[in-house]
Amino acid sequence: MEQLSSRVVYRNPWMTVREDEVLLADGRTATYGVVDKPDFALVVPRQDNGFWVVEQFRYAFGRRAVEFPQGSWGDGASGSPVELAQAELREETGLAAGRLTHLGRLGTAYGFCSQRMDVFLAEDLTKGEPDREHTEQDMTHHWVSDDELRALVRSGEVCDAGTLAALALVSLSEPK
Repeated sequence: MEQLSSRVVYRNPWMTVREDEVLLADGRTATYGVVDKPDFALVVPRQDNGFWVVEQFRYAFGRRAVEFPQGSWGDGASGSPVELAQAELREETGLAAGRLTHLGRLGTAYGFCSQRMDVFLAEDLTKGEPDREHTEQDMTHHWVSDDELRALVRSGEVCDAGTLAALALVSLSEPK
């Protein structure tokens, strides 16, 4: 597949939407709409047979939801995925991880979005105070047991695809 042209349709500080014209293998052309968003880190804070989760209102979804801490660099900041994971964990929960393990790098919605996420397991946690962004002022965090998290998934309170994928990666990384 060869890109013939690309034009930006929309841009704001968090994303760019572009329309690409491509040449297919059979000689025909097709148009792809692509959302470009910065890559992000998702952190799974594991402690005492449970997890630390955050809850916040997600405007596009129209409701509050439970998820693992996650986010991307903003305001011109940059760093490694590990540094981003540490920053997001501290910002959203106040926790600091003594050990971070990279569990995987996943596409978030690769049918139309270029964004990827790095998933980290955070262990040996130390408590501190959150330092949330102004758009996270309604965010809360709390610890849930393994059984409570399973119940939140079953009830639909956890509906974030990244959080569910991260749980699968944690499950695959645990010894049998």
